[in-house]
Formats: sequence, C-alpha cells, structure tokens
Amino acid sequence: MGGESQEAVIRCEGIWKVFGARAKEAIKAVKSGQLSKTDVRDKLDCVVGVRDASFSVRRGEIFCIMGLSGSGKSTLIRHINRLIEPTDGAVYIEGRNVNAMGARELRQLRAEKIGMVFQSMALMPHRNVRDNVGFALEVRGVPEEKRHKVAREAIESVELTGWDLKYPDELSGGMQQRVGLARAIAANPSILLMDEPFSALDPLIRHQLQGTFMQLSAELHKTTLFITHDLDEAIRIGDRIAIMKDGVLVQIGTPEEIVTNPVDDYVADFVGGISKLDLVTAAKVMQSLEQYRQSNPSQDVALWPVARPEDKLNTLVDLSIGTNHPILVRDGEQDIGVVTKDALLRGIQGNGERRSDKRGAH
Repeated sequence: MGGESQEAVIRCEGIWKVFGARAKEAIKAVKSGQLSKTDVRDKLDCVVGVRDASFSVRRGEIFCIMGLSGSGKSTLIRHINRLIEPTDGAVYIEGRNVNAMGARELRQLRAEKIGMVFQSMALMPHRNVRDNVGFALEVRGVPEEKRHKVAREAIESVELTGWDLKYPDELSGGMQQRVGLARAIAANPSILLMDEPFSALDPLIRHQLQGTFMQLSAELHKTTLFITHDLDEAIRIGDRIAIMKDGVLVQIGTPEEIVTNPVDDYVADFVGGISKLDLVTAAKVMQSLEQYRQSNPSQDVALWPVARPEDKLNTLVDLSIGTNHPILVRDGEQDIGVVTKDALLRGIQGNGERRSDKRGAH
C-alpha cells in the first residue's frame, strides 16, 4: 500500500456543502446548534450534503471514504477538483487553494494533476481502446507516436495487451473498467479520484481489479482518494479509512483502528462482521514484556514461539497451535512484548470490552 510520506497532497478544511437558496443561513443555524439537518430541510428548504469535513491525504496514500448511499461521500470527492463549489471551507492541492484558482489554472489542475475513475467509464464508443486511453494526451497535443506508446504501456499495465484496437462494445464490463483505469494512468496525474469504480462488477472481477489497482498504485506512487460503500473493499485497499454518515466524517483511521476501536455504535455496527484475523496485528494485542514479567517473573522465553509486531492474528493462531506457551513478539533483535492466549482470543473476538468502554466515553 501507499502512505509513503507524511506530506499532505490533498487537504480539506471545514468543507460544507448545503444545497438551497438559504445555505449560508443554514450553516450558521447548524453551527450554533439551533437547527438539526432535518430542521434545515423543513424550515429553510435546504439540504446539508457535507458538514464541516476536514481531512488530509498523504503522498502515495490510498485514502478511502466509505459510507452508505446518500452519506455525502460522492459529493465530497467532487470538491477536490472543484466540480462542486463548497458553500464554506477550502480545498488545497499541494498547498494551493483550489477555490481561489481562476478558470485557466483550474483546467490545468484537472488536465495534469488529477485523474478521475468513476463507476461509469463513459468510454467514447467511436474510439478504440488505444485512442480512448490516449485521449487526454491527444488533448494536450502530444505527438501521435508518443501518445500510442504511452497508451500501449498503460493498456499492458492493466492486463489488456492485444486489445488496443478493439472498441468499447467489444469489451466486457470488467474490461471497460480496466480501460478507464488505463486512461487515468496514461495521463500520469499525481492524484487519482475514484468514485465507486468497481461497484458494478461481479465479485470475482471486482476482486481482481482491486488487486490490479493496488499493485499499480504501489508501483506508480499515486495519491488516491477512493470512494466506496463496501467496507471489505475499503479495508482491503485503504491505508486509512474515513467513515461518513449524513454528511459527517464520523471516524478516520487505519483499517485496524477502525475495526478494533470504533468511536460509536454506528461504526461498530459497520465493522461488526469483519474478520479480525487478517487485519489486527500482534502489536495491537500484545502487552509489554516488562509488564508480563511483573506477574510471571520466572518464565523462560527460550521455548516460546516468536512473532513480529506486524504479524496478523492468523499467523499468531498458527504459532499458538500445539503449544501452551505465550507468543514472544520480537522487533528486530529486541524482545518487546507478549501475546497470551487470552489476549489472542480477545483480539479475534474484536476487543469487545475496550470497544464498549470507548463508545461510552463519546
């Protein structure tokens, strides 16, 4: 996965989108606590699409925004390249205020910095695969020979070699989606905006395309904002996940943080059916070696199975089978922690006691 740098390539600060003639009045009323979202609709004839959304996406990171239909996630992503104007707040791309850009500067940003992949690819039916993929380069005036070379490389990268001269109506849905991904890659943007790109596909094809995308993202170091309603998809591909409900970003964290420490009942319900085995790490469930020795001072660790901090619960289960010893967690050459059988079982269960404590605190 990405997340290779702490530099914020995308930064959203206090984004509000309210639809209606009295939008500014509606924001003031919601901020002051005078009106709820429902009251805004009934009394001011306005709809709150996004409410005070703030987040940043680091260079090379895949940042997933996940929510049900109508949660505001697709509205939010369209603020990044200013397809939608915010009612309040600001979007920054590599430190530049997108809201302050003039028409020419905005066109340049969209053409050179940002690639978009949507559920509907909108491929041009009269153009073959190669010309669809190279269209953005054609618009930029790139010579034909170079354009075809770049398009061919992008087509190969999404495993469509040999389909260059076929037309969209000769392709399956999954293949058309690959063409859309190749088109975004060929334009070589530093940022990818992906709105439910695989949601209309069959599960097997969807899983394959997710894998292709993850591999390409790692190889090409793209910064990606990925919208999905599927938590399994978000957990599989995301470096971090934002859970959205009714226009509000409820929680932002790594997949492991979201699953093991949901901030409220809404998030807890979302993640309740997710298996922890391939997600939670030894570092998350271990106690320090020093703490363990306080109550077990005489135990010899020489015969204990050894895991790394990043090893998942699945690996810990395998290590635990056939032994009554705890698992020693070793980082490099340093012994740093212990995973007992009780801690392992709690981790698999989902750390329920800590979650209920956390929910009660909010």
